[in-house]
Amino acid sequence: MKKPFDPDLVRRGRLIRGLGALRGMLPGSFVERNRSCGRPTCHCADGKILHSQYQISVLVDGKPKAFNIPVELVEKVREKTDMRRRFDDAAAAIRDINLKRFLREKENC
Repeated sequence: MKKPFDPDLVRRGRLIRGLGALRGMLPGSFVERNRSCGRPTCHCADGKILHSQYQISVLVDGKPKAFNIPVELVEKVREKTDMRRRFDDAAAAIRDINLKRFLREKENC
């Protein structure tokens, strides 16, 4: 006998299949800071036009650590840290679907 159509199962399957696209994700947060370089003759010395510095902030052995990102890798790193947010959203949706299905199954017992 064919099981009735369950939109939650369809959505969960779509989410799970989509996780493979996120295999290149990076943990942490992408940070863009503006700061002066410290040279007294630089254009940033007056504090108006500052240099951009890009970092990824992550936990290493339970402690926060920041890694500098070269300008040529900024977009790639930003994209990979955004993948983690999409992963977290997908995992939360899958968890909610599973809980909803479990509670429905529990009521039917």
